[in-house]
Amino acid sequence: MIHSELLRDRGILIITPEGPLQQSDFETLAEIVDPFIETQGELHGLLIYTEKFPGWSDFAALLAHMKFVKDHHQHVAKIAAVTDSGFLTIMPSIVGHFVHAQVRHFVYGDKQRALEWLQSTE
Repeated sequence: MIHSELLRDRGILIITPEGPLQQSDFETLAEIVDPFIETQGELHGLLIYTEKFPGWSDFAALLAHMKFVKDHHQHVAKIAAVTDSGFLTIMPSIVGHFVHAQVRHFVYGDKQRALEWLQSTE
């Protein structure tokens, strides 16, 4: 399950996984971000905030995650992974080769610093 908050005035989506990711999570995220992208052109940032990566509930959820990334990565300027999860700390060096966005890791306690980076022109 993913909790999400769209900071419309800043163009930033904060997602907080709260359990294994489900296919419906990505459908819900698309319902939230697609209208915003349609009117604004892009998200300035995506902040993934989780102490530990919870994984996916099943293979359908993994496929839905991959489809969401494929359909949206061209419309996100920056991604901040705020986590102490070993899996997500290496994410920026791997996904940076496959997505349009700048991707950066922050330790779990640095949520505010990550938000500042997402808003910066850096």
